[in-house]
This record gives sequence, C-alpha cells and structure tokens, in this order.
Amino acid sequence: MEFVSGYRDEFLDFAALLFGWFRKFVAERGTMGTSLEGRWRQLESQIRRLPQDPALWVLHVLPNRSVGISLGQGSEPGPGPGLGASRLLGDEPPLHLRDLSPYVSFVSLEDGEEGEEEEEEEHGARPGTEKVEPQEGGEPAPPSKKFPQEAKPAPESEVTQQEASREEGSREERPEDERAPEKRKGRKNAEAAPLHLSCLLLVTDEHGTILGIDLLMDGAQGSVGQNPGTENLAPRAYALLCHSMACPMGSGDPRKPRQLTVGDAHLHRELESLVPRLGVKLAKTPMRTWGPRPGFTFASLRARTCHVCHKHSFEVKLTPCPQCSAVLYCGEACLQADWRRCPDDVSHRFWCPRLAAFMERVGELASLPFTYTAEVTSETFNKEAFLASRGLTRGYWTQLSMLIPGPGAPRYPWGSTSSLSCLLNGDPYQLLQGDGPALMPPVPLEPPRSLFGSWQDYYTWRGLSLDSPMAVLLTYPLTVYYVITHLVPQSFPELNIQNKQSLKIHVVEAGKEFDLVMVFWELLVLLPHVALELQFVGDSLPPESDQQHFTMQRDGPEVSVRPGSGVSARFNSGTKEKGGRRDLQIRVSARPYHLLQGPKPDLVIGFNSGFGLKDTWLSSLPRLQSLRVPAFFTESSEYGCVMDDQTMAVATGGGTSSPQPNPFRSPFRLRAADNCMPWYCNAFIFHLVYKPPQGGTVRSAPGPAPRPPTPAAPPVPARRRRGEKKAARGPRRRR
Repeated sequence: MEFVSGYRDEFLDFAALLFGWFRKFVAERGTMGTSLEGRWRQLESQIRRLPQDPALWVLHVLPNRSVGISLGQGSEPGPGPGLGASRLLGDEPPLHLRDLSPYVSFVSLEDGEEGEEEEEEEHGARPGTEKVEPQEGGEPAPPSKKFPQEAKPAPESEVTQQEASREEGSREERPEDERAPEKRKGRKNAEAAPLHLSCLLLVTDEHGTILGIDLLMDGAQGSVGQNPGTENLAPRAYALLCHSMACPMGSGDPRKPRQLTVGDAHLHRELESLVPRLGVKLAKTPMRTWGPRPGFTFASLRARTCHVCHKHSFEVKLTPCPQCSAVLYCGEACLQADWRRCPDDVSHRFWCPRLAAFMERVGELASLPFTYTAEVTSETFNKEAFLASRGLTRGYWTQLSMLIPGPGAPRYPWGSTSSLSCLLNGDPYQLLQGDGPALMPPVPLEPPRSLFGSWQDYYTWRGLSLDSPMAVLLTYPLTVYYVITHLVPQSFPELNIQNKQSLKIHVVEAGKEFDLVMVFWELLVLLPHVALELQFVGDSLPPESDQQHFTMQRDGPEVSVRPGSGVSARFNSGTKEKGGRRDLQIRVSARPYHLLQGPKPDLVIGFNSGFGLKDTWLSSLPRLQSLRVPAFFTESSEYGCVMDDQTMAVATGGGTSSPQPNPFRSPFRLRAADNCMPWYCNAFIFHLVYKPPQGGTVRSAPGPAPRPPTPAAPPVPARRRRGEKKAARGPRRRR
C-alpha cells in the first residue's frame, strides 16, 4: 500500500485534477465535433433531464496577456513541444512543487522583444496560471480562432477583475525556492517558443466550486501584443457548459444550474439563444449586477481518485473497500489488482485489517473542544472557504492553503527582514493575525501553574475562545511543549529535562516549520524559565538561509531581536538588558541532518516526517542512532507511523515506540484523494527506539502495546485462500 496524503502539495493534486478533466473534455469534444447538431442534440436532451442545482453558476472569461508556459522534455530543463501526463502527474507524481521545475516553468512574455524571457515560478495559485499543465498527449489545446485586437473583457465583471488581480499577485508572492533554476534566452524557433494561454473559460458555482475549464492557446509569444476577444467563443463556451453539467469537475452528481450568469457582455449576448436549449435560465444581464458572495473562494476539496488507476470520480464511480472502508477503488478489477500485489506485504490483503483498525480512530481524532470541530474534521471540509470567511488571508495563514493574500495585504516570507522586524514593535504575533481583531490575547502575567495536556486547558489559561482557529498554527510549538513536559519525562526520566534551564533542540527536515518560525515564540510564554535554542536542519531549506542565526528575547511585554553572524539585517530595540531574561535562539542549517556538525542536542524533533518518502532518512537515522539522543517525531496518520517503523528497522536495526495521538494535533483534517482515512497534521507522536550498542534485542517501547489487527476476509470468491501474512520486509517507496 502506498499513500501520500498529508505529504504531497495540494497544488499538485489540483493540477492532476485539471489535467484529467481537461483531457476528457477535449477528447469528447473532438469526437462530437463543433456542430451543435446530431450528438449535441442528444446531449442537450440528456442535460434537460438532469436535476437542478439551486446554486447560481458563473461562466468566467479570464484573458491573459503576459504569462506563457515553457515545457521541458524529461529531466532536462528547456523548452519543448510538450510533456505527457504520465510523466508529470501519472504513476510517479512529484511530492513537492520544486519537483516540477525540470518540466514546467512560467515565462514573462512582455520581454520577448528584447530576446530574453525571465522565468517565473511554478506555483500559480489561481486559474490564469495554474491551468497550464493540462496538455493532451503532450500537445496544447486546439487553438481558437484569431481574436480581434480591439476586444476587451467586460470591465463591470467583479469576479473577472478579482481573478485577474489574483493572477498578477500570485507571481509576485511565490517563494524563492520554487523558482526555476535559470533564465532562458528567447528563441525564434516556433516550436521552442513558449505557449501562450490567451484566454481561460472557467465555470464555477457561486460558492467557488470549479465545474469545468477550457484553455485557449494561441501558440508562441508573437501574438502577445493582441488583446484576446470573445466574439468567437460562443461554441467553445457552450460546449464547456454542456460538459460541466454532464460531468462536473467538482464534487457532486451531474446537474444543471437554476440560473447562469456570464462574465463578458458580448459572450452573454451570444449565449442568449443557446443556453435555453439546456433548460437553464440565463441572467438578463452580465455579471455587472451580480458579485460573488463574501465567502467565494476556490475550494481545495477536489474530486477523489482510484487508488490503483488514479481515475477521478468524474470519470468513474468510486467505492471504498467493503472490508476496511479505507481505500477507494473504481471497480472490482482495481480492487483485485491491489489485493494481489507482490510482494505480499505491500498488497491490500496484508494491509486491509490494519487499515480497518486505523479507521476506528476517526472519532477519536475528531474529538476536539472547538466550536468549529464538526466542520473542520469532516471529509468534505472546505479549508479555503473556512479561512476566507474568517478573514485569514494574510501572513502565515496563506501557507495553510492555496489562498493568496488580497490586495494591500503584505505577505512576509520566512527569511525577510520584515518578518523579523515586526517583533521590534513588541508584537511577535503579527504574522498570525487575520483581517479582523487580534487573534492572540495579551500574554498572561503569571506563568502556567500546571502542565497543559489538552487544547482545552491551554486555551483556558491563554484566554483564547474555543472559536479561535489559532490551534492550526500553534500545533507546532504546543507539540514541542508537550514533548518536553510530558513525553520526555515519561520515556527518558534519567534526563531530568524539567529541571534544565536551557535546552538545545534540533528540528530535523524542517521546511514548512521554519516558514512559520514566529509561532515558536509561544514556547517562551509556556516555558519562561528555560532558554531555548532551536536549530532548523534540512536540505529543503533555501541555501541562502544556511548558517543564519538570530535571537528573540522577552522581558515582560517587550520583545527584541538580536541578529547573529549569519543575519545581514540589523535590528534595533529599546528594550533594556536585565538579568534573568530568557531567550529563544534560532539557527538554520540548510543541509541533511547527517551532514550537520556541532554540539550534541538535548532533544531532536521532526514534524510529519515520512521516513519512507526521502532517501536522506536512511543516512540521518543512523546518525541519530550514533548520537543516541531522544528523538520524537509526529505523523499525520497511523499508517505513516508503521512505515516509519519499517524504515527505522532497515536503516539502523532499531524501531519506534508505539504511536499515540497527539493532544495538540491540528484540528484541520487533511484532504485524502484516494482513501478515507483520517489525516491530521501532527496527529500521532512516537520516539525512536535505538538498537543496543553491543547487540541484543531492542528495548521495549513504553506505553500500551499495539492493538492486533482485526481479521478480515478477502473481497474475493470463497474458493480463493488468503495467504499467510508475512513480516514487514522494509519500507516501500510511496507514490
């Protein structure tokens, strides 16, 4: 069994969804031709019988004049004629956005006349740029007819204006580590020139669910100077609407809207005689009289996929395994193929009873005290809508989803001077704020009188309302706090960690955690008697961050920042030096952990580690074995904990302790494309159990023994015997 839920960038799943839907749409449109007769009449008849969606549907027309797409071939960067889906998003999809850099890059078409195209980042977070990967068999979408130069999008379309601003803003706010490796010289060769996405047709409902897309490519950059028009879009738009109703991209069965509105005045007039054929009412005027609802945003929840063939739910009907109810399949053939996989310990036959036991944790993991618990722990949780409805569209909140900051909302990258200088105003929580009132109350005057073991206890002492979503960000420092105050004393009492006045902690394979570095300030609030040093280590950190060092200090309500030798920025503070002040030192080492040199830490912590997903763990785990330092790790599921235990056994001969639910896990349920298991950031905690120095057996792990798997009969004919379960043979690379 191989799952990457909780590890793979959401944008990649989104791109795979767009590719699959667009490929199917282009194939069916090609077989039916461009005529509205014949099979179109049959399709229209089918759509008229569809149930009505009470939500209003919107046809957006989003022109694009400055962004092109340069496609590489294989693993070598460079412009090329295209790239097939199987290589980009097929059986071996990348886990991180930077893995796409050899294949897809965005280029600025505005500099084409000067002979040089500046390369843009891969992560286009909105429709105008993120729909570029869908290519059928490596070929661009069929080009539309040439557009008159004078045509312009309807200025009164509020949604169109908002989407256009998001397109331009997303390119400026993408992180540096997602940039393509080099600039490429402009080429006059038409085949090597970047493709130009001249216009995007997008069908959504009023809540933001994407129902269909059509990409209009007009080839090389030579046509960039022209503004795409909409005079010839009516047939394409009508075909898109039909397909969006018969085969909606988002969740839900085929349906037609009660009403449709269009984001372009000319296209609205063209569709007045066509849309009524479908039994759909067209708004009397274009979108000039209608705007998106306040919570309008593109949801991250997308169509699910078959675990074996990766077909989406809009292509086939998906059902879970009848035994474990954990894994989704499109039919008996894929279920049987997964059941019979070799070797046996990667087959669903081996994993089915274990996954059934994991599914029993659904209720336990969703048992949280927050007022919004039912919403955020649901399988259909719309994360973007939740954050947008609460004004959480800036600062650190944008790193939790595919949202980008709105106009006038600065986004501070992890290593910027602005990110640290906000502390100089005495507000270390500035990057945790939303658009409304302050989310973090003032620090209590008295330190904690007892140890916190739940969100309920911490929220009560901290003065937070149970309606506050701060737990989503504070899961990282509170997990560190829980390890220091509860787990280390329980598992390593000889360290006497609670009486130490200073602690050196290594945060290994730290990428996202360092992007949220200011949240760790809360450790000084919770542990005011301890001087802490956090060293973030990992080769996923940007090389320019290597050897950076700065110190955050607190004296009452005042906060100051002292740069170390690795920080070029200078910070000044009016805080006076006083004795007995504790501080939080931050160090950065952009390298694999096994290459790190320096003093031995008191504690090692890793978040959502995924040992089997990265080869460097096979070197880093032996390094930890040699240090024999207490090392605690979190995982987003019990499945990940089992895989980590196997990796530890292969790498060192040791193992891991029995995983236990983390009381300070994130309340947001993570999206799972091909399974129904509960996934949460920092859901479970375990520690490494090292192999004894001079042979012998591995010491038993503390805590309760793992529950035996529930026996389950294979979902095959009765005459087929179930094979004996074999011991785990080691980690298997997960897709």
